Amino acid sequence: MQFVEAGGARIPILGLGTFGIEGRDCSRAVEQALRLGYRLIDTAQIYDNEREVGDGIRASGVPRNDVFLITKVWTTRFAPNELVRSVKDSVSRLRAEIDLLLLHWPNPQVPLAETLQALAKVKELGLARHIGLSNFTVALMEEAVALSREPLICDQVEYHPYLDQTKIINACRAHGLAAIAYSPLAKGRIKNDETLIGIGRKYGKSPAQICLRWLIQQNVVAIPRTSKVERLSENLDVFDFVLSEDDIARLFAMGSPEGRITNFGFAPQWD
Repeated sequence: MQFVEAGGARIPILGLGTFGIEGRDCSRAVEQALRLGYRLIDTAQIYDNEREVGDGIRASGVPRNDVFLITKVWTTRFAPNELVRSVKDSVSRLRAEIDLLLLHWPNPQVPLAETLQALAKVKELGLARHIGLSNFTVALMEEAVALSREPLICDQVEYHPYLDQTKIINACRAHGLAAIAYSPLAKGRIKNDETLIGIGRKYGKSPAQICLRWLIQQNVVAIPRTSKVERLSENLDVFDFVLSEDDIARLFAMGSPEGRITNFGFAPQWD
């Protein structure tokens, strides 16, 4: 497994996203992923599956120190006292300390400086080893980096070939942050894409594997979501080939600002 290093953290470059996977399906998916060789698991308070993620980690038999665990604080818990309390609850549900704790979305209703003070406190209390951001624009990321007394190590954003994220990826690099891509397979939309199928034939790989390899070659962490064992194996099988520069350029050419899938009324003004 390759790693992305940022702010003292070593993040496995490929992991399992657990959005929408609940109950026994979630604990089984986490257990199976870790047994197959995954070492990064991503969850969030709002997914309502932290307990099952923790169960899956323990059931896998993989030493806890070998697993990089991410969870995210929901926006209604950004007031300082509420944030700290909610993270203690997350640790209790996971029955494990958090390797990377993220602010799930920006929340303009609470001053960012106050939220970041609480996020730093959580790290200083030992509840999370590292802290970072999710769904922050370039301007909000730069504001957060300037305000935070503890290093921020990432911005987790939607990123796949249909969505041009050049600005945010470049800003992450400029500030020494890791970029983590959620929905790297565009929620399954890539599987019938003729361009990706054609590129895949050259390498004997699926469209999903082509997308994940494209992200890995950008040094971007990818967290595809699946609960199917065959997909877990397929997504992991991306370290035995290298995309040519021409093929990488073809994937970049597919992107546009209109390619975003995850968008809500409370979302920031995107770059």
